[in-house]
Amino acid sequence: MLGHRFATRINSFASGASDYWPDLNGKPSLRQMVERASKVEGLTELDLNYPDHVADPVGAGTMVRDLGLSVSGLAMRYYTNPAYKRGAFTNPDPMVRREAIDLTKRGIDAARAMGAPMMTLWLGQDGYDYAFQCDYEALWEAEVSGIAEVAAHDPDCMISIEYKPNEPRSCAVLPDAATTLLAIAQVGASNLGVTIDFAHSLYANETPAYAAAHIMRSSKLLGMHLNDGYAKRDDGLMVGSVHEQATLELLRQVKRGGFDGAIYFDTFPDASGLDPVAECTANIRTVRRMLDAVARMEGDNRLSDAQARQDPVVAQEVARRALAEATAAA
Repeated sequence: MLGHRFATRINSFASGASDYWPDLNGKPSLRQMVERASKVEGLTELDLNYPDHVADPVGAGTMVRDLGLSVSGLAMRYYTNPAYKRGAFTNPDPMVRREAIDLTKRGIDAARAMGAPMMTLWLGQDGYDYAFQCDYEALWEAEVSGIAEVAAHDPDCMISIEYKPNEPRSCAVLPDAATTLLAIAQVGASNLGVTIDFAHSLYANETPAYAAAHIMRSSKLLGMHLNDGYAKRDDGLMVGSVHEQATLELLRQVKRGGFDGAIYFDTFPDASGLDPVAECTANIRTVRRMLDAVARMEGDNRLSDAQARQDPVVAQEVARRALAEATAAA
């Protein structure tokens, strides 16, 4: 059931490395970061990046499990070749495109070898920066055909596309839920779905709960990244710190839609030197409180009645009261 599984971004646990590991020379190892993450009460699993964290898939999976966690999935990163700055699946050089697709296939193989059920694709390098830079139809065809090829590589591995409006490119090929759903529909593979990232959705000018409703109606919601921000960039702030009601609404929407995956905290305590264990623990407490509020709302007919009338006065009061009661009971 939603709420019993919590995952997080492993690189967060490099925050304040010199204070936490006074004798450290260089960056902390994957094992050191996992050991630190394992101290978070309530954390059940991790996502790892490929190829960054997975030189030895079986060994990495065993190490994470030995420390009391599991690997919920891998996330592709296209940084190994500087040419990827001009695109991975959409690179103008066919050889670079082929390299990116083959790298993704190896990542899928690694996920399966370590017992992870899913690969997340964030195709942030696929996009453009200037008017007249590209042929949009060709760019779209390259993106869709690349997704189709990696989805077909292992039909038993779920492939989740995490959309984002921009960064590092000025304009992404897959900037929002609607465009991502269009690509998935054109590919037509049963193992494709979507990861919604709360901050990405905000600065794509979406209402996250509304975007999730479309995703769950038209495809599969395979991943949910919670964080927060000011809707201008990917701030990676703590859950509910800016958009509390929008977060609560998203949690209610995905619960009603039957989402049963891990709630993943894509937050950046390392950006401002926060204690990552305390920050992740706070995120878990916040989400548990919100899930309690969601359960309270589900038992209150006033909310459904208010929504049937599209009455925001009553609906807001019900939501606020449910969260206040859940907070008091925590």
